[in-house]
Amino acid sequence: MSGPGETTAAPSGGIAPVDTVLLADVGNSRIKLAAVASWGGEHGLPMIERRLDLASRSFHPTNLDEWLRAAAPGSAVVLVSSVHDVAAARLEGMVAEFAATQHRQLRQRRIRYDDLPLAIDLPEPGKVGIDRLAAAAAANQLRTAGRGAIVVDCGTAVTVDVLSPEGVFLGGAILPGAALMSQSLVDGTSKLPAIAPGDSSTPPAIPGRSTAEAIAAGIGWGVRGAIARLVAEARRGLHGEADVVLTGGWRAAIREELPDAREIPDLVLMGISLAAERAIGR
Repeated sequence: MSGPGETTAAPSGGIAPVDTVLLADVGNSRIKLAAVASWGGEHGLPMIERRLDLASRSFHPTNLDEWLRAAAPGSAVVLVSSVHDVAAARLEGMVAEFAATQHRQLRQRRIRYDDLPLAIDLPEPGKVGIDRLAAAAAANQLRTAGRGAIVVDCGTAVTVDVLSPEGVFLGGAILPGAALMSQSLVDGTSKLPAIAPGDSSTPPAIPGRSTAEAIAAGIGWGVRGAIARLVAEARRGLHGEADVVLTGGWRAAIREELPDAREIPDLVLMGISLAAERAIGR
């Protein structure tokens, strides 16, 4: 049995055609799990099923075990994309333990930037968040031929990334998400209260009539305005010709700011699945 982050030998780059391919997107707040249902779906992206979200820092082994048994009753390989090494190591350790104690063939592998079908024009591609690259690889399949693409991911951090009209990843921008902005005010001051920024509701009107309303307005309208401006600047760099793809857990909060965006909830998972498709050689 392989240790965490490794895989045992198998045909076609570590993945056998008979394996169930399981996907794990390990983020700062959530672990998103899914199984590949079929290959060659819309725009060449694999179809996924059996979605499950776990808390990155506090998920229970029983929940993971039940999902694994349902999603992959036979042999399986788990492809892990991680920006939270502690949570990923815990996940991988549990998978290895289940495989050993249940005598199941469960292999696993961390994906790297060079596992993805994506050209990257950056000096150190290995230091770019793999979630950003996976999302870009999936968006590259969706974009209109001859047009660039802008990928907006609303997670714990917000990323706005750019693909050239030739499908090359050019980099992007990163800023704190709404929850991080709120927590930074709590941590950096002595009297400002913690608030829970709404994921989809319209922020309070200006002026806020209480401290909590003022914070909610500042964060709510501020993050919306920042994302809209970043997308506009990215469009300018692409001479206005770009498709916009929106993803992430609180994407609904900025939907109105990007009315022409294509909304794909599981963009990162779809990108991870492309690494599996590439390894199998489909």
